[in-house]
Amino acid sequence: MGVLARVRAAITGRASDQHAIVTLDDALAALGHDGFMGRTHRQVPVGNVVGTAARSTDFDRDFRPLNGALAERWRRLAQVMESGADLPPVELIQLGEMYFVRDGHHRVSVARALGRPTIAADVRRICTIAFAEACLRLAHLPSKAAERVFLQRIPLPDEVRTRLWLERKVDWARLGDAAESWAFRQLNEGRRFADRTQLASAWWEEEVTPILELLRPISPETRDVQLYSAALMIRDRLGATEWPPELVSLFRCYNP
Repeated sequence: MGVLARVRAAITGRASDQHAIVTLDDALAALGHDGFMGRTHRQVPVGNVVGTAARSTDFDRDFRPLNGALAERWRRLAQVMESGADLPPVELIQLGEMYFVRDGHHRVSVARALGRPTIAADVRRICTIAFAEACLRLAHLPSKAAERVFLQRIPLPDEVRTRLWLERKVDWARLGDAAESWAFRQLNEGRRFADRTQLASAWWEEEVTPILELLRPISPETRDVQLYSAALMIRDRLGATEWPPELVSLFRCYNP
């Protein structure tokens, strides 16, 4: 497909809710700003550039242009890129696995349309409380906001945070309540924690991990937090505070 055909195919007119681009402000409001990590210059996977710092109405999540007025500039830039000419790096802001364009929307758009695997970029990294996976969409932000609140209550280690994912906000609230109830029982038994970070690590290692080891053979593809959350729902249905001896059989029953 030539350049003109690509630009005609790229102009989509409007983005569906599923393909609407995520803005940096919306992502940070949900995930929680947790400090800056400096700048780098490197090649970035084009497929992970899925957000914008400014132009939410001009491109969709896949950086297909939505505005017909962009077509001529898009076409000229595509010709330049196909010629092999060097272009200045784009400016990106990184949250987890996601990259948001600050400058260079057209270059990202054309690079995607031409099938380029990477793009040269100046990257500023921002840490977030909840982890930003590359698959994150607008519809996921309410759940990620609930995850952020959970992590402010139960500040799990970074290696655990990158694997967290629950679809429903109510599941994050249930998880936080369960962790704090476990901590309360520990405190009543005379145990002391230096801070919430130590409490969170102890809860994950001593309470969550044994349940994961018990149920992992039944559901090997399920994420850790989803597996524990499913087990917690079973316990809640029983109205129990301790894990039932028949948890495995109950889990098989509820998750055939």
